[in-house]
Amino acid sequence: MARRAQPRSGARRSGGRNQGRSGERDLIAVLARAVREVEGAAQRGRVTPSVRTKFQVIALLVREEHARVKNSETITPAQRTEQLKRLDGIATILAKTAVRDSGLLGLLAEDAVVSPAVRTLKREFLEDAGLEQEVEEEPVVEAPAAAAPENRVVPQSVISRQLANPFLAPDFSAARPVAAKPRRLLGWELLTPLLNSFERAGGGAPACMDLPFPTSRFTPAGLELMPHQGQVVAAAEQGHRTFLLADEPGLGKTAQSLLAAEAAQAFPLLVVVPNVVKTNWAREAGRWVPQRPATVIQGNGETIDAFADIVVVNYEVLDRHVGWIGDFGFRGMVVDEAHFIKNKTSQRSQHVLELSERIRSRTPRPLLMALTGTPLINDIEDFRAIWQFLGWIDDEKPLGELMQCLEDTGFTPADPGFYPAARQCVIDLGIVRRRKVDVAADIPARRIADLPVELDDRAGRSIRAAEQELARRLVKRYESALAARESATDVEEIDHDLVRKVAGWELKDTTTKASGENVFSMMRRIGQAKAGLAADYAAQLARSAGKVVFFAKHVDVMDTAEETFEKLGVRYSSIRGDQTPSTRQKHIDAFVKDPDVAVAVCSLTAAGVGLNLQVASNIVLAELSWTDAEQTQAIDRSHRIGQTEPVTAWRIIAAQTLDARIAELIDSKAGLAARALDGSDEEMQSSADVQLEALVSLLTSALSE
Repeated sequence: MARRAQPRSGARRSGGRNQGRSGERDLIAVLARAVREVEGAAQRGRVTPSVRTKFQVIALLVREEHARVKNSETITPAQRTEQLKRLDGIATILAKTAVRDSGLLGLLAEDAVVSPAVRTLKREFLEDAGLEQEVEEEPVVEAPAAAAPENRVVPQSVISRQLANPFLAPDFSAARPVAAKPRRLLGWELLTPLLNSFERAGGGAPACMDLPFPTSRFTPAGLELMPHQGQVVAAAEQGHRTFLLADEPGLGKTAQSLLAAEAAQAFPLLVVVPNVVKTNWAREAGRWVPQRPATVIQGNGETIDAFADIVVVNYEVLDRHVGWIGDFGFRGMVVDEAHFIKNKTSQRSQHVLELSERIRSRTPRPLLMALTGTPLINDIEDFRAIWQFLGWIDDEKPLGELMQCLEDTGFTPADPGFYPAARQCVIDLGIVRRRKVDVAADIPARRIADLPVELDDRAGRSIRAAEQELARRLVKRYESALAARESATDVEEIDHDLVRKVAGWELKDTTTKASGENVFSMMRRIGQAKAGLAADYAAQLARSAGKVVFFAKHVDVMDTAEETFEKLGVRYSSIRGDQTPSTRQKHIDAFVKDPDVAVAVCSLTAAGVGLNLQVASNIVLAELSWTDAEQTQAIDRSHRIGQTEPVTAWRIIAAQTLDARIAELIDSKAGLAARALDGSDEEMQSSADVQLEALVSLLTSALSE
């Protein structure tokens, strides 16, 4: 049982009838306000984890206060009756609220688990009431020592560095800044409104923090930064330390981050990247900060130089090295293609967030940069992990500077003015978003052109038959579900809610068992059927217009394309995900530097990021991606700084097949980043998965026939 809360020195004291205990009236008033907020959230159906926490804190304090008032010998019977009546009123609201959401009932039990978040909020409630709570003596639970993961390693070079010079040991003595304590916003659930503030952005809403006049004094001789790049470097020089660098692909984010680290003196610097670009990062470091040695972690790290200023590691091996990296003393961390961490349950996301937390807890004001041209792939929720990496939020609430800014706005989420003000608070923390059309007008325009192709009779018939089989299975499932309803009657119109449920069931089954045709196997078959036609068109382009980049998703499609090029006598480079970094770079260099290598055959997933292929102005997309963002990333391998010709991406579409439906769905989803990030008037489309929407479309069409 916690010790009784004692009045804080100088705290407000209750007068009149409540003089028996300092601050009593304030505590009950705090509980009354809070319980109304919880009740309102439950009525709106928005019982978030923070609302559950607040509900449990109110229940604990009401129970403790009820017992204290009932047994107090320092108050009059009249005072006792009045206070018990007010506490019973709060308890009644709690009970009615729990009826609305059965998940809250368990929190009313006396043996309900009290989490650290509940203890923290309980202390804040007491402080807000003018009371201070003595430190609770929490039971000490002996936790078993966690065994180090079997694949954890510490490279010999790192051990040598630790032993070589004691003065190289990192200094973790700097205290972390004190987090801002919410006052006016105490008890409000803020993360969802913060995210909603980006969805609500209207035309002309700011998309980028204010940036200073550009600087070029950190640029090596012989190189030149564009003005928009120099602005980020200048901001770092002036003391800004967190950036979501979300410039459109092709605007030179790598150079900006390396020179920002130089301006901030954020070395040693950790750079976490996809495997396909880590060699390129080392090259770029040698180019933009040649005075800073860079090393790349390969496998278990046997070849790394632990004395280097820049350490580059790829997501795929981060789990092996997260232990020693966390103790290394990094003063800065860059996460490239930061949308890779959007799934917070994934191992790579957890490792990135763990390292960020350790760096922030040990280094005063480290440089943290998240680089991504496509921070929003499917949903506004994709922001969460990136913001957490930057230290702007945690799992439940805004932190530090962001919380203080929200307090200073004077608004709560109940006020319409909260949303533009909150969005501006987040942007000012370090969102940097520039479009090519605004800052790089000298980069020629780009366009996407759809090229419908007719599949040959045999392949076309086979694919159409497979589509019909899939549609029949969906219709049968729909009719079975409709007939199973207790109130089933003859229904003339399509039940669109049921259509979506059936599509969802189908998609779930597709991911758990492989039987019969499904949306994924259909798209792969279509890709295989298009491969030769797409390769033939790429060869024609190469002969008439110069170098061509050919993108495909599946290995067998790439194989077919390369066989076609060989038959046609067209030289090509092959850039795939299973290549070693040196082999991959050899193929890239051949395409870029050898005038006789006409085509780069690229994996859409492996080569869609981190490549500079601006020697080509024509791109052939032999297979469609599932998102507009992935498609854009691929196109921007050529449409970037250094491009001198208009860029055209040719999408090869199999006419009269599911391929055409997918293309339309991808295009319909392209408005997300424009609305949320760029302040565009473009209408924001649904963030539902394209796979689901494709099945919905297929079933709806079949039922309409």
